[in-house]
Amino acid sequence: MSELRHRVAKDTESTLQQQPSEDKTSDSELKAEKDGVSDSESKVDSRIPEVPVSADDTPEVLNKALSGLSSRWKNWWVRGLFTLAMITFFFFIIYLGPMVLMMIVLCVQIKCFHEIIMIGYSVYHSYDLPWFRTLSWYFLLCVNYFFYGETVTDYFFTLVQREEPLRILSKYHRFISFALYLTGFCMFVLSLVKKHYRLQFYMFGWTHVTLLIVVTQSHLIIHNLFEGMIWFIVPISCVICNDIMAYMFGFFFGRTPLIKLSPKKTWEGFIGGFFATIVFGIVLSYFMSGYRYFVCPVEFNNDSNSFQVDCQPPELFQLQEYTLPSVLESVTGWTTVHLYPFQIHSVALSSFASIMGPFGGFFASGFKRAFKIKDFANTIPGHGGIMDRFDCQYLMATFVNVYIASFIRGPNPSKVIQQLLALRPDQQLHIFNSLKAHLVEKGLLPALEGAAA
Repeated sequence: MSELRHRVAKDTESTLQQQPSEDKTSDSELKAEKDGVSDSESKVDSRIPEVPVSADDTPEVLNKALSGLSSRWKNWWVRGLFTLAMITFFFFIIYLGPMVLMMIVLCVQIKCFHEIIMIGYSVYHSYDLPWFRTLSWYFLLCVNYFFYGETVTDYFFTLVQREEPLRILSKYHRFISFALYLTGFCMFVLSLVKKHYRLQFYMFGWTHVTLLIVVTQSHLIIHNLFEGMIWFIVPISCVICNDIMAYMFGFFFGRTPLIKLSPKKTWEGFIGGFFATIVFGIVLSYFMSGYRYFVCPVEFNNDSNSFQVDCQPPELFQLQEYTLPSVLESVTGWTTVHLYPFQIHSVALSSFASIMGPFGGFFASGFKRAFKIKDFANTIPGHGGIMDRFDCQYLMATFVNVYIASFIRGPNPSKVIQQLLALRPDQQLHIFNSLKAHLVEKGLLPALEGAAA
């Protein structure tokens, strides 16, 4: 009996000793759940080296001027002032023309690539991987050479055929691009170190995914720009408007969280930004559709030996009369309205910028949370890095390019003629006879004229 009492007392003592540790465990689990991270995720994240936190980059003048405000309102004013500065700069580069815009896109692309690659380098800098940064920038050079070469050949065929060096580079462009990439691939294989195999392949994949996200999308932005500046300005402006208006509605009216990846995003901001962007897109499209400078594609003029933006605006940018549905007619009292067809397309662009565009930001938020960083860099006070401002733009660029190819672009007669003129005389004659016979068969040319030929 005494032995039984002794055993019960011992078990009770051991239970009391274990209780504090169990309480600590439950507290840690509760904290992890509160932060939205499971215990297993926290263990995995603990193995990831932390990226150094960027210092406050707000100018000292602004810090002094806003010192009496709370951090919430101080951030509001800093973001607002630098947003106005960026919008002013955006208007200035639009004024400078499409070629300057193209160079700005290239600069933005390089800066975004730099910010993402530097996160990888900061995370794994202690491993001293050989040639990592050198190969990353080399692959960026190779991919840009390939994409920009394709763009120049496609849009400025006349210029390429006129200059002998450009004609040779154009003819063998893809082979040269592949040879350059193959050189980098061999350099990577030669740089492999036995103790870092897995890590080096991680970073090889990191570089290529970054190239896919950043360089490919910026290439599509340039394609959109050459179709006419309106296809560049309206989508980018819609994303900017949605970002601003969602922030404003969320700041003043936000109560309901939208997504865990980005805790500051709210349903009120999301919905308010959507309607504001739709209205903004329609108004901006109406204004821009009336100017050839914005709607005409960028072309090379052989006579003036320069790039020009001038054309007869297509039907897409000519005012049309539309009959309103009976529901809208009863509300507005109007039977018909005059709109540019592009305004109808702008509703699709605005809707994508408002509904799907933010998912680019959510993706970037998830990426930053994975590496425990607030921003990609501290380039722009109150906004973070360049990539923080362009995370939604790249997704938008892909949509616009696909939209143009699917619903807007048709056969381009000028490009067909340019390609025909590059053929040998016997090939041109064969195409001429084939086309003539086809037109005679369709009844568009007199049959006698076809027989005489």
